[in-house]
Amino acid sequence: MKAITLTLHTQQPILATSFQGDPNSDVSYSYIPGSMIRGAIIGRYMRQHHLSELDLTNEEVKRLFFDANSTRYLNAYLLSYEKQSQRTLPLPLSWFKDKDAEVKEDSPITVYDFSIERGEDPENPKSVGEYFWTKKGGVVNLYKDKRRINIHNFRDRQKGRSTDNQGEIFRYDALDAGQTFQSVILCEDGDAIAIQMLLVTEPNIWLGGSQSAGYGHTKIIDAKPLNLNDWNEIGVPAEDRENQEQLIITLLSDTLLRSKDGQPVADPILIKQAVEEVLNISLPEPSNIFAGSTLIGGFNRKWGLPLPQVPALAAGSAIVFEGLKMNESQIQQLEAQGIGERREDGFGRIAINWLQYEKFTVSLAQPFSSSTSLKKGSRLLAEQMTQRLLEQKLEEALQKKVGYLTLQEGISNSQLSRLQSVARQGLSNGDFSLVVSLLNNLPSKAKNQFERTKIGDKSFRQQLDEWLSNPTDWINGIEVRIADIDRKFDDDRAREDKLAEKYTLRLIMAVAKKATKEKK
Repeated sequence: MKAITLTLHTQQPILATSFQGDPNSDVSYSYIPGSMIRGAIIGRYMRQHHLSELDLTNEEVKRLFFDANSTRYLNAYLLSYEKQSQRTLPLPLSWFKDKDAEVKEDSPITVYDFSIERGEDPENPKSVGEYFWTKKGGVVNLYKDKRRINIHNFRDRQKGRSTDNQGEIFRYDALDAGQTFQSVILCEDGDAIAIQMLLVTEPNIWLGGSQSAGYGHTKIIDAKPLNLNDWNEIGVPAEDRENQEQLIITLLSDTLLRSKDGQPVADPILIKQAVEEVLNISLPEPSNIFAGSTLIGGFNRKWGLPLPQVPALAAGSAIVFEGLKMNESQIQQLEAQGIGERREDGFGRIAINWLQYEKFTVSLAQPFSSSTSLKKGSRLLAEQMTQRLLEQKLEEALQKKVGYLTLQEGISNSQLSRLQSVARQGLSNGDFSLVVSLLNNLPSKAKNQFERTKIGDKSFRQQLDEWLSNPTDWINGIEVRIADIDRKFDDDRAREDKLAEKYTLRLIMAVAKKATKEKK
């Protein structure tokens, strides 16, 4: 089998809705679910093959997207900050700290793993919390996702604005832009090339909900195929974890299991039954259990309906068996296959004998210092990230600008449509000439419409002329910095790429489109 590591950088906030918060809010998961990645790749496959819907009887389709024994799309967790970065993993629920110890930057704390034979324990143990983590050279670093909270009004779809009956306020708590995540796609050797081609044809990919409202834009910055022998999800070879006196099974993702009567249940004892079925062995009763539960749902775009909500065991749950040994082959089989349902979406990932120490020191990971001198490979990545962050800030400025611009009555939809059409033609290379030509050669009746229509305290024609003659004026000094890489909306590269011109054309198109919707 092959393992394709897929590195994603968020250009816009991502709304991967979980079942948290109140009814008037959508709260995102702290990671990008494998189901979203699988859905986005299915969309690419359909476009590549010019399909309106998938043929579920097709062997390739079943193998690539619906057979958990052939292809599995793992959750995209945060990527670590180290020079040789690695995919972080959810914090085990068996980790505890003293109640008064706080996880802060530059302030390491002692953490105790209660799944290992317990010796010195804190007086008032408390769960460490919801983090991701990596271990490098004996150092345990904790990671926390960054969030973006936006407030929205419920709007009428046709009018494009809220009405008297549709003005409810709701909140999106989303994964913030500017973060890097890594997923892994496990597939058969013969399918690796097909999946790789679907990934590399276009770097831009849209994930999650509310994509038309400025959410979901993500870029693929790396997609690297590896032999399964060269990849290990927890970074510790199975041969180093076999035949230990204690067997500890830890969940690396949420896990969906069913009871004997077929009901989905968040019961950790079902982990024991699932492992017995996979390996065809008998396990004793567990000596210790550290478990949490969550609700899992989803959304079926074909039906346009949400999926049923079902309980699941939470990532990080651990179950301990005393006096039970497992060999290298059994460990590899379990970890490669996983347990439970929807394994093609990244559910049911497990690790065997992952945790080794009963007490250790952890600290909050810190991103690269802005004064850090970057090597060639890191500098290239930082330049790509600053470019994408600059584009994301320009996107936000565009949406904010369009939000308060409104055309008064006076211009027909046909003139607005012509304006959108010529602006779209010049968008690819930032060329204003077609829009200028349209405005300078308008018939008298159409010219009067542009002059008579107001946008703010100016005529629409006057405002268009100002945008076209000074395309950077409305952008208001946007700049970004990562490490020692600075980017501005009007620097040499931006002028070479004609960023201001392209976003000005998009602004013109958006204003015209908004005016057309409001007329309806």
